[in-house]
Amino acid sequence: MTPAVWVRRGGLSTLAFGLPMVLVFALFSWWPILRSVVMSLQQTNFIVTEWVGVENFARVLADPLLGRAAWNTVQFILWSVAIGFPTPILLAVFIAELRRTRAFASVLAYLPVIVPPVVAVLLWKNFYHPSESGLFNTVLGWLGVGPLAWLNDGDLAVPAIIVEATWAGFGTATVIYLATLMTIRTELYEAAEIDGASILRRFWHITLPQMRGTLLIMFLLQVIGVFQLFTEPYIMTGGGPENRTVTVMMLIYRYAFVSGDYGRATALSLLLAAALAVLSAAYLWATRRWSQS
Repeated sequence: MTPAVWVRRGGLSTLAFGLPMVLVFALFSWWPILRSVVMSLQQTNFIVTEWVGVENFARVLADPLLGRAAWNTVQFILWSVAIGFPTPILLAVFIAELRRTRAFASVLAYLPVIVPPVVAVLLWKNFYHPSESGLFNTVLGWLGVGPLAWLNDGDLAVPAIIVEATWAGFGTATVIYLATLMTIRTELYEAAEIDGASILRRFWHITLPQMRGTLLIMFLLQVIGVFQLFTEPYIMTGGGPENRTVTVMMLIYRYAFVSGDYGRATALSLLLAAALAVLSAAYLWATRRWSQS
């Protein structure tokens, strides 16, 4: 194709509209990534900069708190998979069964999402108050249990934080699952009902297989999101008790804004990004056959 033909076919106007978008995207998305790669090889406080090579990576890997933060993050993921992943699925299935009040129920399910994250976390932190006046301890008091030190107990803090994070974020996942459910042909359920299939069998043999593409993507996005968990443990526990809720993201924050060690913070950020890239690639490779069947 000659340049004249390319111009006549609208190539110039396409370039005029597309180039600013590409430049803005590169400036705000790709340039920070490239800059962080350079910064991870430097010792800098943004005033004095010194080239240190891979020393920042070595210092990160030698930090005894890294293993604790990584294990805590894995625990958050496990609790999130156990609590946060099935909750919006079941809620979406329940809402899909509603006829007249489906739209109203969808709005109610989505309401927690519009609450500002910091407000939601502070609200739940008050619910988890360790005294008998805390909401959950008041309910447990009616049953003759407690009070429990929800956020001050190392065994309770992680699931307590995940419950709050699930409440704050399940609305979006519920709406996505509900939209997927609405695309499933009703003839499948009608045929199953004629064959005498129970609700559980219809859910297992029709609903879940029809939603597998969405489920696979949502599971991966949830795991990536929990890997980057920061606001909830930072506000609710500050990483305590005894560093039991310190996550990798909190460790990055401490490197950068507590110690002022931006090189080490970016080094750990790149290690986290690499881990997520490898995990995502392995997950997509392992599930490619199931997602395409």
